[in-house]
Amino acid sequence: MSSEVPEVGAPPTERPSRRGGEGGAPVSGALTIVLAVVAVVAGFLILRAITGGDDSGTTLPTGPGATVATTPDETDDIAAPATTEPAPTTTTEPPLVVDGATVVIANANGVNGSAGAMSDLLAEVGYIMGTPTNATTGQLDSTVIYYDPDNDAALPVAESVNRSLGGDSNVAQVGTPAPAGDGTVDGDVLVLLGNDKAGRSLEELAPAGGAGDGETTVTAPAVSGGDNDDDEVIDDEGVETED
Repeated sequence: MSSEVPEVGAPPTERPSRRGGEGGAPVSGALTIVLAVVAVVAGFLILRAITGGDDSGTTLPTGPGATVATTPDETDDIAAPATTEPAPTTTTEPPLVVDGATVVIANANGVNGSAGAMSDLLAEVGYIMGTPTNATTGQLDSTVIYYDPDNDAALPVAESVNRSLGGDSNVAQVGTPAPAGDGTVDGDVLVLLGNDKAGRSLEELAPAGGAGDGETTVTAPAVSGGDNDDDEVIDDEGVETED
């Protein structure tokens, strides 16, 4: 049996190509599937890296106009501090000053016996009372309270008497002579009791409690002889005097 030896230098025999057609056949279907799988895996890995590797299983919306909810900052969970309303303030009146000065009531109105009646009411509160007298000013529409500046306790007592009588009277230093009696009084605080407070109880004058604990009411007796003229004063003894 003889074997043929190819000639030296002869070109190798060409094997038929598996790609049919001129210029080569298209990529096989299997290779297309592999490339598609690789693209899906790569896309998943890229999306995982963007979302920070969240494994919560949340499906991100896709498509035009889709929005992704973001996790709020931790500071959003901190409640704002509650505002506290300021507590209401209450004003407490200081206690009445009833010691250290003698109080004298002078009738400066047209009500008979009003000075003596007011002296009794203030004595029940705790004031040190002197003998009631008559004012030398004639009738006054408004009560005036004078104090002796030589006595340090006179002003606080005068202001307390003013509170007990309603708190709307004028408080001033007494002059010389004093506008009551014969120009002198046996006290440090002089109250010229005018028509605005004559014949009235302390509860009527100071309903807020400035009158202290006194509960007595006063009823002014009828004035004999009819009505008085404006410049006529009924003294505490019931004797009419001309101004």
